[in-house]
Amino acid sequence: QVQLVESGGGLAQAGDSLRLSCAASGRTFSSYVMGWFRQAPGKEREFVGVINWTGGSTYYADSVKGRFTISRDNAKNTVYLQMNSLKPEDTAVYYCAAGRVYRVVRPTLYDYWGQGTQVTVSS
Repeated sequence: QVQLVESGGGLAQAGDSLRLSCAASGRTFSSYVMGWFRQAPGKEREFVGVINWTGGSTYYADSVKGRFTISRDNAKNTVYLQMNSLKPEDTAVYYCAAGRVYRVVRPTLYDYWGQGTQVTVSS
């Protein structure tokens, strides 16, 4: 069992940066790939990016590539989402998720989810 808690969301203006954190419980954090997803009102949950078990490889959605960066610190059981050059269309609830297979974009294939943190970007 893995429990995930996101933090770091809030209000931002277009062009600003925010860093989200996702703290995991348990001693098996490094055995999971960690994904970030987001969900805007009235829309389906959308893949943002994923990082592999060691942090040596990442994979991003085209909509955030070059602006968002995922990193992880296995010693701290934490994964991060650095969001730069924010746009109003980035407004959503952001979720971290733990899974077993790398480069999976379907939410249903992730095993554990956090409760989400709201990010609102104004123009």
